[in-house]
Amino acid sequence: MDTVRLHVNGQSREVCGTSPTTTLLEYLRGAASLPGTKEGCAEGDCGACTVVVIDPEAPGGPRFRGVNSCLLLLPLLHGKHVITVEALQQRVGDDPGWHPVQEALVAALGSQCGYCTPGVVMSMFEACYRADLDAPWKLDDQMCGNLCRCTGYRPIREATQKIAGCRPADRFSAALAKSGGEPPATLRYAAADGGAEQRFFIPGSLPELFDLMDAHPGLRLVVGATDLGLDVTKKGERFPVLASLQAIGALRELEHVDGRWSIGATVRLADLEDATDHALPPVARMLRFFGSRQIKNSATVGGNLCNASPIGDLAPVLLALDATCVVAGRGGERRIAIDEFFVGYRQTALREGELLVRVELPDPPASAKVVAYKVSKRREMDISAVAAGLRVDLDNGVVSGARLGFGGMAATPVRARVAEAALVGQPWSQASCDAAAARLADELTPLSDHRGSAWFRATVAANFLRGMYADTLHDPVPRLSDRPSGTLLGATATELPR
Repeated sequence: MDTVRLHVNGQSREVCGTSPTTTLLEYLRGAASLPGTKEGCAEGDCGACTVVVIDPEAPGGPRFRGVNSCLLLLPLLHGKHVITVEALQQRVGDDPGWHPVQEALVAALGSQCGYCTPGVVMSMFEACYRADLDAPWKLDDQMCGNLCRCTGYRPIREATQKIAGCRPADRFSAALAKSGGEPPATLRYAAADGGAEQRFFIPGSLPELFDLMDAHPGLRLVVGATDLGLDVTKKGERFPVLASLQAIGALRELEHVDGRWSIGATVRLADLEDATDHALPPVARMLRFFGSRQIKNSATVGGNLCNASPIGDLAPVLLALDATCVVAGRGGERRIAIDEFFVGYRQTALREGELLVRVELPDPPASAKVVAYKVSKRREMDISAVAAGLRVDLDNGVVSGARLGFGGMAATPVRARVAEAALVGQPWSQASCDAAAARLADELTPLSDHRGSAWFRATVAANFLRGMYADTLHDPVPRLSDRPSGTLLGATATELPR
């Protein structure tokens, strides 16, 4: 097949001969002649490019997902339904037919210069059809990926609060209901870019993927493109061969059975956050501040881990929870402990022809204390200076085991084993945490960069551990609204509210 087929605002479209590293935003504003969607940062930070995609395979049934069109490569939309701001108005006679989110934003005076407004409207559009916006922090999370320099957020938030979860029985709800049941579309696509051929594949099974990996040794895997898309928009990369894992259903399975989690490599971070909200609070807590809703609607568990960034936010908490990475190749599966998965800067223990298929981890025991922390220059939508997942297992008030995972402190996410050893055998107390914190300097030697100096990172990491004892005294942990402004403390295994 040499044609990308997608639906835009209810109309079928076919694309051929276009570079597979063309972004959805470029296509919408160019060949599709839909300039309502704007380009701001071209890196998924500002939200001006937000559009909505129907995900028919989402847990619980089809759902709308607001996504950053500046990062999504066009072939990733093969077989998908895309909705842009132009679709929201449907004139009937003299009635302009504005969508409820547009009417709410106008009534609240939520638009001034208007450049950000289309993206704001589309994030509100997703909110309009969500059934789970049942807490104030979820409204903040829904809209934190949209920057507005003119209006300010109070009127935008008021408008969002008015329409959140209203789910009108309109043509969009009808389209959503009809979108389920079809198998994911596969694709074999090729096009020339500047005289060089580029190929893009969407295989439907692991055996088909392994065939592609054998035939194309330099093949790059992609699903959400929240990291790889930056190579395209910021570095001008034109990858010769790409393969998306989006049509391999087994990789999107998410199960919690008999006290164990099995998390497929292509599970969206938004779905993992929903699943762990009360069942595994440290993971949900870290994901709350991982990035915007648009990013979490696209980014995947496997992508975050296999990028092997030392500041990836999932790795520290998974280190604390003793996760196992299950990888597969043509010869079958093998298991790698999470603390052996990262072998160097942006390097993993994956062998040639292998990929991560799922992550497994047990629920922590009731006696365990588990927290997840992240510090960055701003609370929402920022990269970690330091992140941590910290866990101690207690036996009659004495530490019987410890797993302390840190990000931003070395070339890879790491466990602080010297500090762990300092805790084991000690009573769970402020003094034992202080003593273990003092040992962190013996094994962690962070770098200095624009996100923080080595001194800052070392001090923050030690203060995480010092503060862990005080934080775990709360049952439940205080809500975000109870925290002093600018702080970000963790979640314990006993926490219920967020």
